[in-house]
Formats: sequence, structure tokens, C-alpha cells
Amino acid sequence: MVSPSDLTDSAPAPAAAPAKTSRPESGDELPRIVPRRNVGRLLAAAVALSLFALLVDSVVRNQAFQWDVVGAHFTSAAVLDGLLLTLWLTGVVMVLGFLLGIPLAVMRLSANPVLSTLSWGYVWVFRSTPLLVQLLLWFNIGALYPTLGLGIPFGPQFVTVKTVNLLGPALTAVIGLTLHEAAYAAEVVRGGILSVDAGQTEAAQALGIGRARALRRIVVPQAMRSIVPTAGNMLIGTLKGTSIVSVLAVHDLLYSVQLVYNQTYQVIPLLLVATLWYIAVTTVLSVGQFYVERHYARGATRVLPPTPLQRLRGRLAAYRHSLRSLSNY
Repeated sequence: MVSPSDLTDSAPAPAAAPAKTSRPESGDELPRIVPRRNVGRLLAAAVALSLFALLVDSVVRNQAFQWDVVGAHFTSAAVLDGLLLTLWLTGVVMVLGFLLGIPLAVMRLSANPVLSTLSWGYVWVFRSTPLLVQLLLWFNIGALYPTLGLGIPFGPQFVTVKTVNLLGPALTAVIGLTLHEAAYAAEVVRGGILSVDAGQTEAAQALGIGRARALRRIVVPQAMRSIVPTAGNMLIGTLKGTSIVSVLAVHDLLYSVQLVYNQTYQVIPLLLVATLWYIAVTTVLSVGQFYVERHYARGATRVLPPTPLQRLRGRLAAYRHSLRSLSNY
């Protein structure tokens, strides 16, 4: 039999009342997270800015720089003509260098031992010889080959021309710089091709795509991510390296400046003119290189690298946020 006490014990206990959650009153606020102040970083920035200000002040206020002379000759006709020749020489050498370097890179990667050996030998010779020596050799090519002819090998010549009248200073500079740049361009292209995974070529062959077409349509577009940065450095190096043709009396930017200060004896201001033009052109090329690299980075990264304007906006926003945090603290 069930006793009343058993019924009492088996009865379910009343549900406990839900505990009241404590809520912050209207006057309470959550603790604010304030970034820690980095005193060492601020001191380092202050010291760097102070040194930079001293450097700028010494350059601006130093009368030996003769900034009025720099401004007078910066856009003179002689300097602009030399600048145009420098830009023309840089563009021609880079285009011809890569047109010759691409076949050399393909030959270097070829399974044919003759082609790969010849390509390796070309790169070895022109990378091992100083550029100035190469230019002087081409300038004095008439001492080695007084005449060049076209005809039957080891037979009669149908057309002959004297090399003394054939190669002038400008043409000598183009030939010497092009052959020198082609050796480096070949290594740049070869390194870019080798950076592409071999599975891409194997997949193309499995689909029945020929080797030449796979190289042109699949491998080279992917290799451009590795080629463009080095090619951009080569372009800037070639721009500055064209100043060496002044030894051949080619009227480039440096030689034009030298002609002026040989007459006026204002060496430092005229060298500053050439320096400022080289800095200006190099800056423009660097900006173009950044956007070309950004273009070929599509598909390889989920987020493209920010542009300089986007970086500036981000830093300004972070600076404003830090100021607000410090003011609230």
C-alpha cells in the first residue's frame, strides 16, 4: 500500500525561480581597451624625423648646391635632348634585349645539347665581361674586322662594307647594351619558366596541347609573376646604365650635362640636374612596375596588394583611431 508520506515524497518539487541576471545600471560603462603606448617607437620616430629635417635643411640652405643654377638648366634644351635620347636608348635596349633573351632562354631549357650549350656559353661570356669593356670592343670592332661581307661561306663575297663607316657611337651603344641585356633577360625568363609547376605542362600534354602552345598560352602567363619584378629592376638598371655610353660620346643625359659644365665649370649643379631627372624617371617606372605586378597577381592571391593611395588612406584612418583612443584615455 502506498502511504501518504510516499505520495508526498514522490511529488515533484516546484521549479526554482529563474535567477535574476544582474544588469549594469544606466550609469555603468564597460571597460575600454586602450592600446599600450610604445615609447621606444615614438622616440625612434622623433629621432629619425629630426635627422631627416637636419639633412633637408643642410641641402636646402647650402649655397654650394646653387639651386638657382639647377632650376635654370633643369628644362634647358640640351638637357631635355639628352633625356629623350636616354629614354629612347633604354626602351630600344630593353625591347631588343628581351626579344633576343626569350629564344636564348628556350634554347637553354631545350633537350638539344647543342642549343643548350650555345645558350649557356652566350650567357656565360656576356655576364662575365664588364659592360664598359664590351662597349669599347664594339666601338673598336674595325680593328678586328675591317670589313664585313655577305656571300658564300668560305667562298666569294657579294657585298662588303667597312665597319669603320658602319658602326657609329649610337649604333655601337645599342648593339653593346642589347647583347649585354639579352644575357640577363635570358636568365630572367628562364627563372620565370622554371617557377611554374611542372604539372601545368604535364596537364597540357595530357589534353593534347603542343609544347610550343603550352609554353605560350599556359606557362608564360603564369611565369610573368616571377618575370615582371626582375624585369622592372632590369629596366631601372638599364636606364641608369645608359650613362656609361657617355664614354663613346653619345649625347645622352649625362653627356649633355657634362658638355654644359665643361663650359660653365658648374659641376655640382649640373650633376644635380642629371640626378633629379634620373630620380623622376625611376619613380615613374617604379609606379608602373607596381601596377603591372598587381595586374599579374590576379588569380594567385585572394586579395590584391593595396595601392599606394589605399595604403595612405588606411594609415590615416589608423592614425585618427589612435588619436581618438588617446583622447578618450
